[in-house]
Amino acid sequence: MPNLGPMEIILILLVILLLFGFKKLPDAARSVGKSARVFKAEVNEMKEEDRQREEAKKQGQAGSTPTADGNAVIDEAKPRTDNQSGPVS
Repeated sequence: MPNLGPMEIILILLVILLLFGFKKLPDAARSVGKSARVFKAEVNEMKEEDRQREEAKKQGQAGSTPTADGNAVIDEAKPRTDNQSGPVS
């Protein structure tokens, strides 16, 4: 894969400026940043749900149903009712 030199980077930045313009560039950067934050939050939420599922499975094998932090056990058979999953309508 070829390396990007200073001239290539300048050319790419120039094309971006021509496509978006000076007024739209801050808005575009802001929306990219917001999207990255939302993505990171969703990934962290999924990791937390996986961790809770693993704890629930371990405690289910041990015979107890609530998790160590007092939250309810996640029942994978029941559909989610918080409208946080699935396609956007």
